[in-house]
Amino acid sequence: MSIKKLNLLLLSILLLLIIACDSKQSPPNNRIVIGMSADVQSFNSLFAFSYEESTIADLLYPGLLDFKWNEEKGELDPYPMIAKSWQWAEDSSFIKFTLMDDILWSDGKKLTASDIVFSYDVFSDPDVQSRLYGIFNQLFTESDGHVNIEKTFNIISPYEFEMYFPENSIPDLVKIIVPVIPEHVFKNVSRDQLANHESNFNPVSSGAFKLKKWERNQSIILEADSSSFLFKQGQVSEMIFKIVPDYTSRMLQVKKGEIDLVELVKVEDVLELKKEEHLVVFPLFGREYDYIGWNNIDPESISGGQVKQNKFFGSINVRKALSFAINKKEILEEYLQGLGELAASSVSPIFISSYNNEVKPYEYNPDEAKRLLALEGWKDEDRNGILEKGKEEFKFKMYYPVGNPLREYAAIVVKNNLKSVGIEVTTEKMELGTFIDNLYERKLNSWMAGWGIPIPLDLKPYWYSDQNVAVLNFQSYNNSEVDKILDRLEDKLSNEKKYELIKEFQKIIHQDEPVTFLYWTPNIIVYNTKIKNLKITPYGVLVHCWEWTLN
Repeated sequence: MSIKKLNLLLLSILLLLIIACDSKQSPPNNRIVIGMSADVQSFNSLFAFSYEESTIADLLYPGLLDFKWNEEKGELDPYPMIAKSWQWAEDSSFIKFTLMDDILWSDGKKLTASDIVFSYDVFSDPDVQSRLYGIFNQLFTESDGHVNIEKTFNIISPYEFEMYFPENSIPDLVKIIVPVIPEHVFKNVSRDQLANHESNFNPVSSGAFKLKKWERNQSIILEADSSSFLFKQGQVSEMIFKIVPDYTSRMLQVKKGEIDLVELVKVEDVLELKKEEHLVVFPLFGREYDYIGWNNIDPESISGGQVKQNKFFGSINVRKALSFAINKKEILEEYLQGLGELAASSVSPIFISSYNNEVKPYEYNPDEAKRLLALEGWKDEDRNGILEKGKEEFKFKMYYPVGNPLREYAAIVVKNNLKSVGIEVTTEKMELGTFIDNLYERKLNSWMAGWGIPIPLDLKPYWYSDQNVAVLNFQSYNNSEVDKILDRLEDKLSNEKKYELIKEFQKIIHQDEPVTFLYWTPNIIVYNTKIKNLKITPYGVLVHCWEWTLN
């Protein structure tokens, strides 16, 4: 064979090899741009405290199992992820997990059971103070909340292990699965120094994407990892998170096609965005609700050591009257343009199996409000337009954090509604950090705020009487029957019994009306029609984005 022919043959082989390698790459310019309002501080799942951080970290560090939203039941179903299978012991005392044996970290190292156990060790370590610290009560833990590794795990082989549970715990797969981080990267790092480790900013990951480039306060570029076990032909090659702090600029770039997807779009922009043929407007309901908090006890009595009932809001009848007096539907229709739903409790309608359809929101009824107030002795004896009880006039301040136009509008409606039944309200904005501090210290009498609903549903932190357990029970609500229900939900029960208890919980909360539940507010998502296979559920927007394609 001549040298010329040999060179041609070698060139042909080289081209074939290049084509073969490229066949596992996504098409060029196959990218999606996500608009974000703020940059991240870390890519490590340990410290992904903000919504933006956790969204990106979850793409880099998948967990043992995947979860998908079951619309018929309104709950999450588990699917294989790092674990290709799992089997419960007959007495539910442990689970045996079998891992996929071909998962690689982005630096080429294999992911094994040792990485799994290491992840639980670090996430629960009090010296680390991870975002998941304190949630491992379903496993064997020390007094400081640190998972007892010897009691909890038994590694059988690099790709098989058993996870054991205490006798009285209720293993819930959704609650016990954590993101898996690489042991070989972090094992020699002092636990109290993990937050500053280089890999937090240049992550060694195992997900469908890996970090390509990070320009602080400008953009984060994740590229498809062709070595990932999640990689599929034709998937999006790059996910670009573009940081645009100014809301108006984000909306302008969405219209121009410079951004392909944004969340938390304002209601007032919906009609304009719907006119754009290349955009889809998707309101996602059931994860956030607004409410007005009524401190059920006297805030000043807390510091004094002798807790007293709140002179305004300690009465169930008064709290019900306040709910009857507020025209929540007006706020929905006028400000939210009907994009929302009146709330009756903190259990969202998305939890279909647990939702109590018989519990109805308190509708606007000022006459009933006046009747209930009179029953509790609040009457306008001196005819000055303000109710009084003895020498005490019904006047109070209601606080809300700055920067939320919906609550500013709602505060005006609430003030006018309560004035019409003889209650004088002064509304006052408060800087967010100060507002949160005051809530945790139980200093406020009345406030307007909102809650995001955890999935799976978790009620105890918000409604249990013991405030060492219910750190988010800012209204200081106390009901022994509710406590019994919340305690029972931690026993080993069938799903049907749990559903029954949660429905009973809603009934009691509705009877007591510890706060005024206002409405379920929408997370309005706008995305470009070129994105295909996007399935938005209450579980999240970017969940499974490695399955997205572009037309």
